[in-house]
Amino acid sequence: MISLDLGFLGISGGHLERLLLYKAVLPLNSELFSWVKGLVQPQILPGATTIGVVCKDGVILASEKRVAYGYLVLSKAGKKVFKITENVGAACAGLMADMQVLAKEAAAQMTLYSLESRRPVSVNAVAKLIAVLLFQHRLFPLLTQTVIGGVDGEGPRIYVLDPLGSVIEDKFACVGSGAEIATGVLESEYKEGMSLEEAKNLVVRSIKAAISRDVQSGDGADLLIITSQGAREESIDFK
Repeated sequence: MISLDLGFLGISGGHLERLLLYKAVLPLNSELFSWVKGLVQPQILPGATTIGVVCKDGVILASEKRVAYGYLVLSKAGKKVFKITENVGAACAGLMADMQVLAKEAAAQMTLYSLESRRPVSVNAVAKLIAVLLFQHRLFPLLTQTVIGGVDGEGPRIYVLDPLGSVIEDKFACVGSGAEIATGVLESEYKEGMSLEEAKNLVVRSIKAAISRDVQSGDGADLLIITSQGAREESIDFK
């Protein structure tokens, strides 16, 4: 961790790297930002290809496994898909630490809510909770884009959230460095009312297309398949 005395600016050394990763939230003029940036090594945000798709029988959340910072592959087995409750999950793209903390906190709070209310958690409730958690960190944002998906009394649903907590419901969503490529496949082939198997094949094709062109995505994919019967995880290795 960088140790700098920037107390006179209202910035602790522990927050400096995060500020440099997210210039938009730095409450300083451009000259002062450039001076602070010159004190530390430039940072590179990680890439990913993360997808959520609604189908007739449920929801599929998926992400590839590569954890890369710039040209360095740190891991080929990074898990970016998380089960929040028995009927809701999250798939993320961004900093691994941020997405792990967000998923764990959301899972803990939703477990408490379910025990206290004695009723199933809705997909919308999880999306709103995570939106609040993200917005609470707006001055020092959690650097993760998130797709929330699941099945509740209103059927299968997905929401996509940006790092500041905006919530948008859609039929399919794709985030991360490979999103532009994967979205092209989803846009041309997605159809409402697809079966679970058709949706799974489409998700896999979309991730493969992104991996073939995005160097920060690769090394297989993790899938979370959620239906009214519950959630199950699958892992696919691409040869």
